[in-house]
Amino acid sequence: MKLKIYWTVPLYLIFVTITAETVKSQTYEVFDQNLKLKSRIEFDQISILGESVRISTSNNQLKLLSKEYKPFVDLKAISVYKYEQPWIVVESPNGKGAFHEYGEEIFATEYDEIQILYTRLLARKGNEFWIYYHSSRKTEYLGVFLEAKLAMNGQVIAKNPEGYYLLPISETPDKQYEHLQEVNESFLISKESTGYGLINRDGDYILDPIIDHMVYLEGDYFYAFDGKQYMLVRCLEERADIKYTSYHKITLEDGMLLEYIHGKLRRVMDNDGILLDQVGMEKVSDVGSKHYNVWLRDNKVGLLGPNGWEVSPISEVDLILQGSESLYPAKKSGAFGFIDKSGNWVVENRFEEVRKFKEGIAAFMLNGNWGYIDNKGTIILEAEYEHVSDFNKGKAIVKREGRYLLVGKDGLPILEKTFDRISLAADSYFITENDEKFGLISPEGKEIVEPKFEELRREDLNKILVRLGDKYGILDENGDYILPVYYKSIVFDVGTNQILAEDDYQFAPLEPIENINNKKKKGT
Repeated sequence: MKLKIYWTVPLYLIFVTITAETVKSQTYEVFDQNLKLKSRIEFDQISILGESVRISTSNNQLKLLSKEYKPFVDLKAISVYKYEQPWIVVESPNGKGAFHEYGEEIFATEYDEIQILYTRLLARKGNEFWIYYHSSRKTEYLGVFLEAKLAMNGQVIAKNPEGYYLLPISETPDKQYEHLQEVNESFLISKESTGYGLINRDGDYILDPIIDHMVYLEGDYFYAFDGKQYMLVRCLEERADIKYTSYHKITLEDGMLLEYIHGKLRRVMDNDGILLDQVGMEKVSDVGSKHYNVWLRDNKVGLLGPNGWEVSPISEVDLILQGSESLYPAKKSGAFGFIDKSGNWVVENRFEEVRKFKEGIAAFMLNGNWGYIDNKGTIILEAEYEHVSDFNKGKAIVKREGRYLLVGKDGLPILEKTFDRISLAADSYFITENDEKFGLISPEGKEIVEPKFEELRREDLNKILVRLGDKYGILDENGDYILPVYYKSIVFDVGTNQILAEDDYQFAPLEPIENINNKKKKGT
């Protein structure tokens, strides 16, 4: 089984499979954050979907639990289909339904599909559609359509053979459009017989449908053409501002906005105006992240960034890439080195490939292998590695002869060990792997535990969830067991600051919890 590393779990969108078809009841030991046993509870299964949502199955019933793990709402279903905070979509043999995480039933379990967008839910049964507004707690019937969806801006875009409809906020819900395109959380591009237009989240036109051509750029920016006029448009909530207009040709080429005057390239544009006005430009190429190489007629090339020239145009350079730490990868005569902002060579062009500097060190390739140099060009690790990572807090992952190891800035190994694989995880920890078993190395380079677990997750400070076979336990940052590898499952309940450990035995506490705690401490 491959490792699934979940360092943090987003609470707003979780797809789950929780069923109420379990036949054997389980006992859960409830611990506080100090691993002190507080209580035992009995359910078929408990799942924590978010800080406020706990789901249980007992006697083939799916129920919401309180923070005290007491059932308080029957979800009338056999499984949870999706949790998207604060909505729980459930599924029964009769169809899907929806509940608010506080227990309010929104849609009964009889629908074919339920879509969610913040405070609105769209339900479909056959070709009929309903929408629920959480602000008013009302459900509205929308009608019969071939298809419908909740657009990112909160509108419902519906479609029938004759065209598209905008529902239900629009003052003209019966109005037919040739096409409706959602582009972001605020605006839609519409197309009518008169042209393209822009519609806000209230369903109102902020740019009338009179435009011949329109393309969404990013954010709230659009590129448009009407007759002989080119436009760059920025949309606000109640209006569309024409940020730049020209009767000269503006093209959108490979994501670049370029303006030609009398057929000659003259300007590089950003979303709302002129980024560069330069006589004598021959061509522009996109080198990524809003950076461009600009070639001039005198055979000079410069690096243009979002705020202007980052490297002034220089001669005898074939390519300049986005840099870091005031050094820029540059290519000349087929080889890479590094230049400064003025175009001076700081590191000679002698490498097949280079990466940006990070923490004063950059990776380079020679003869198909990788090594490292410092910002003076001095080699600190020879090119004898099949793979190298960037440095992170003084450490990097390298691969040689099929094995991975950690090295420091001095080029020496952090540990005298190699692994099948090493991965950088959250908080600068490293996951190690040997023979499909997993271990952990701390950000300081200390091996917390060697690779011996089928599953490993760092759930909390000083708490690492591990699995051996089908049993789970918890380690601390020293690699010591603070909960033995014994349980069928272990769930961290962030909302109650508790830990639930699932066991097979039936719930029959014959002695006080305090006595059980004392025994566990002695046996640890």
